Amino acid sequence: MSPENKRYDLHASIGYQATLSARVYERRLEERLRKLGLTRLGWCILLAVGEEKLASPSDIAAFIGIDRTATSRALKGLEADGLLTRSESRGDRRRTEVHLTPDGTRLLGEAIAVAQANAAHFRAKLSDEERDHLARLMAKMRAGEDTALSNF
Repeated sequence: MSPENKRYDLHASIGYQATLSARVYERRLEERLRKLGLTRLGWCILLAVGEEKLASPSDIAAFIGIDRTATSRALKGLEADGLLTRSESRGDRRRTEVHLTPDGTRLLGEAIAVAQANAAHFRAKLSDEERDHLARLMAKMRAGEDTALSNF
């Protein structure tokens, strides 16, 4: 079928191209994180706690853009792996606080280096002007849309 007779050209759609680009970027990062024993979600949680200094599961969930249930499940796994601790808040016993262990801090440093290398790999494919333009266009496409990620 010729392009002019198609009702929808999947490969020409912006959504398809954006999704494909995001998946290629994510897959490359995930492969390298996996070698460290981390998932993308685990990496994001370590980043939220270690770099953003977020200690509340609700704040961590909001930072990543996922629901509390997924966050709680991931926190349990990271705690079982010895990468973080969860404890009652000193100020409010109803609240839980999350903190990295020394192993979590070490692994976060390794994961940051992996993420930086991944970002540099893709950044090198575009000029500064192209990167700025792409970032502005992506922000424009997201404007007014729900950006919570339910299936992180």
